[in-house]
Amino acid sequence: MNRLSLTLSRGIARVTESALGPYQSAVIRIGFATTWLLFLLREFPHRQELYGPDGPWGWDLAQQLTSDNHAFTALMWSDGQAWFEIFYLLAILASAALLLGWRTRTASVLFMVGVLSLQNRSVFVGDGGDNVLHLMSLYLVFTRCGQVWSLDARRAARGEAARVRGERVRPDRVGPVLWLVLGLVLVGATLAGRFDNGRLVPALLWTAWVGLGLWWAVQRRARSQEPRILLDVIANVLHNGALFVIMAEACLIYATAGWYKIQGSRWQDGTAVYYPLHLDYFSPWPALADLMSSSGTIMMIVTYGTVMVQVAFPFTLFNRRVKNVLLVLMMTEHAVIAVVLGLPFFSLAMITADAVFLPTSFLLLLGGWAARAWGRLARRGDGDLTLPPQRAPEESTPGRVGFTA
Repeated sequence: MNRLSLTLSRGIARVTESALGPYQSAVIRIGFATTWLLFLLREFPHRQELYGPDGPWGWDLAQQLTSDNHAFTALMWSDGQAWFEIFYLLAILASAALLLGWRTRTASVLFMVGVLSLQNRSVFVGDGGDNVLHLMSLYLVFTRCGQVWSLDARRAARGEAARVRGERVRPDRVGPVLWLVLGLVLVGATLAGRFDNGRLVPALLWTAWVGLGLWWAVQRRARSQEPRILLDVIANVLHNGALFVIMAEACLIYATAGWYKIQGSRWQDGTAVYYPLHLDYFSPWPALADLMSSSGTIMMIVTYGTVMVQVAFPFTLFNRRVKNVLLVLMMTEHAVIAVVLGLPFFSLAMITADAVFLPTSFLLLLGGWAARAWGRLARRGDGDLTLPPQRAPEESTPGRVGFTA
């Protein structure tokens, strides 16, 4: 009984004392923000047909659908062209801010609003990658995904270094101003009845806004450490819970996809992969598709291998070596899909979801390569663009990032 109690207490301490997987959460932040940003930029010339008020799926049709399914979309607040253009631009800026890790908590909320608003505006546009991005944008709001590889972490490291040297650190001005502006937008939207269609997203937005204000007030005004520690524990629990949900979601996607494939006759006879390669919509490189499908043996191996990998992956999480091998296979498969079938954003979204299972040692190695490449570019350019070294998140002083926690 004492051993069980000790194990339980250690587990509780681990979940509450630190935000687990800082590098994994940073990777999924960067990956999903990059996926959505590249999609918005690529479709910028076609934005009117996809999401505009005069597109094929018109504003009246979208209004009827959202009133029935109560899906949140800020694009239904107005049918004006100016509002659509402004919102599309804001969605691009929010994705870029999340990618860079600038005001990460606020950027993650704005990123979620952009993803939900555009996707719910035209639900018949996109593919399976949109569903993954839709869900992950919600989960990212609860994570502390800016602990490493972000401008927030860089600013926090510089502030901590200045405090160690005994220098005075300037108070944050941008965070409170951003918080005030977003509060005014929330109040205006609420009073105008823009949130009458649903309750979940508005409640999440108000909770995030109040939480950010409370965090800032405690960091600046609290006379003791207890309120700061309490808020830090709550943030850690939310982060760790969201990270677990992201991992479970990825496992569920592969498990359900694999078991559904088993029931299909084309997957059973080993020919399922052959047919998408010869559809005009999924054949950006017909010669490459013909080359791959020229061997029936290869098609059978790829078909059966896809099913086996997807079904087996959730069960391999208990064996690190096998899990890493399957991760390589799945990421390679998605990379091939991106090129051969012309689905780059679907593949990038799935690769990002897979990245949550990557080992920390590999991510540190990858980060080292990126830092050295950035250093070489900085030396070639003008000025000092090198990033200061960052301490591990577990060693940093909790509650010093202000609005970026």
